[in-house]
Amino acid sequence: MDLLRAFHDFTFNTSLAKLFPNPFTLACFLLLVWSVAPAFSGRLGRSFVVLTRLSWAVFGLYGLSGVLLALAGHKVASAVVAAGSSVTKYGFAPDPKRNLEHWMYTVFALSSLYFIEVLIAGKLIERRKGLYFLPLVTLFLWGCAYMIGRVAVFPGES
Repeated sequence: MDLLRAFHDFTFNTSLAKLFPNPFTLACFLLLVWSVAPAFSGRLGRSFVVLTRLSWAVFGLYGLSGVLLALAGHKVASAVVAAGSSVTKYGFAPDPKRNLEHWMYTVFALSSLYFIEVLIAGKLIERRKGLYFLPLVTLFLWGCAYMIGRVAVFPGES
């Protein structure tokens, strides 16, 4: 269980960690940057599809580890106090609502990834027109990925 928790809690310790603190946020950020070219050119390259599938894979790994941790009774760090302390492991007051927010942003990220697939396939709207929306959807996805990590660490307004 400790290995699962260590994988799920992995963060980058670099100066750019504010933009992408973990691998899922990095994949979403790269997807955001990469989505600008198809939006302007109206053509979708194979590299964007591969990067989308990579984002799905990273999301799946984090999602599976999160579900397994939740089934074992664990909650996000900002929702519970650390052992032998009155604050979380990050030194903030615990906020139990953050656990539900963590799941909410996860559902939003899952929905965004699915909507990207719909836009790529041209199922809902014509493919060329759908590509114009890719930067907007990937920006929302990156925001959700960022907030997934943020709500796990920092308390809310309560």
